[in-house]
Amino acid sequence: MTAGLDTRLAGKVALVAGAGASATGWSIGKASCVTLARQGAAIVALDANLAAAEDAAHEVEMAGGSALPVQADVADPAAMQAAVDAALRRHGRIDILQANAGIGKVGGPEDITLEEWDRIQQVNVTSLLIATRLLAPVMRAQGGGAIVTVSSIAGIRYTGYPHLAYSVSKAAVIHFARMAAQQYAADRIRVNTVIPGLIDTPRVANNVARMFDADDLQAALAARDRQVPMGRMGTPWEVANAVAFLASDEASYITGTELVVDGGLTGKYT
Repeated sequence: MTAGLDTRLAGKVALVAGAGASATGWSIGKASCVTLARQGAAIVALDANLAAAEDAAHEVEMAGGSALPVQADVADPAAMQAAVDAALRRHGRIDILQANAGIGKVGGPEDITLEEWDRIQQVNVTSLLIATRLLAPVMRAQGGGAIVTVSSIAGIRYTGYPHLAYSVSKAAVIHFARMAAQQYAADRIRVNTVIPGLIDTPRVANNVARMFDADDLQAALAARDRQVPMGRMGTPWEVANAVAFLASDEASYITGTELVVDGGLTGKYT
């Protein structure tokens, strides 16, 4: 790392699953890669899209860090095994898993196919089982580690429009982390969840753009800002800072819980 950067994660290796961005700009995964790197961690930037993984790795290197781009579908056990093997060959250890990958589809019970439902659960939830089965033995042998999952306020409340499969999957992410935290606490493997609210990311902008024309898009984004008590959507960097805290030794006595990053949104009465 370059001089002057934070070293609270120095010597640690972080595997960020869902490291890339779906379009130009900063996603939670890409911002997390750079934030963890700025705090001293070596990064394994994993994404289903190799170009997205390479972009995240490039940003880490531009920030003075070290990154290995890896392509893998988080719901594919063989691909994830190969990714973990590549990380271990490079670094010999993995201290942090940030489970950031996630997909969704707007719609209620009658709007989503069984195939879509299954794929969303596989990517958002089954991927946690796959990654944990691979990394828990590694972390246990090292004497500990930190797993940080990324859920959504959609996993704890209705957000104003039907997003059933995504919302159910994000609720499962929270409970998976709670259960895993109990099982692995004695192994010094901490498992926590970050719950972002309305965050201004390329994926959000693209989803809103599909529903509005150019003029209405800006109005729709402004309306999202007004929903939040703090008057604006959050940034990927604000979520990444929460991820970095939970991954660090500063959170050494925190496991099995959630950190909500939503500008006060879930505390609103309406």
